[in-house]
Amino acid sequence: MDRNITKNVKLVELFKEGLAFSKLKFRYSTEEHYAVTILRKEDGWEIKLVLEVLPNLIEKRFEGGLFQEFVDEPRVFAAEFEGEQIGWIELGFHKWNNRMRIYELLVKEGFRRKGIGRILVDHAIELSRERGARMLIVETQSCNVPAIKFYLKNGFELIGYDIASYSNEDIKTKKVRLEFGLRLK
Repeated sequence: MDRNITKNVKLVELFKEGLAFSKLKFRYSTEEHYAVTILRKEDGWEIKLVLEVLPNLIEKRFEGGLFQEFVDEPRVFAAEFEGEQIGWIELGFHKWNNRMRIYELLVKEGFRRKGIGRILVDHAIELSRERGARMLIVETQSCNVPAIKFYLKNGFELIGYDIASYSNEDIKTKKVRLEFGLRLK
């Protein structure tokens, strides 16, 4: 952790009213992905997720929105360093199953791997516990290996997958939705 940055990071809550922007631009690169294989057998299924090297580097770019209509009870926080917002996290609480979900988590490229993501996730854990949530959950794609490694390093475990979340070809396109969870109770 880069102490010069993390010791001077301040978390501030953002509100929809007065927010200067509503879109975050995401970008990551990866040389590997988790290949998903599902085999149906007479007595059940065999499911495998195996880390494989890709033939070429993949670079993903996309936009994520803040305060979208589908987020229940949204709370958005920014990590500020020297007056600049360098990271964001959006949370929503699911009353029906008592879980907090991370909808968006982004750290600006020049500030990644310096502990900013950990500060944001620690804050999400604290808020989730205050709310009495039983679990904190997050979703990412099987090709977002940097995010998967980050979540595993921070105590999350694989809790599920969806092979048709983004399209009917998610396995083929190497974009299977993976759900990770951190038990709080």
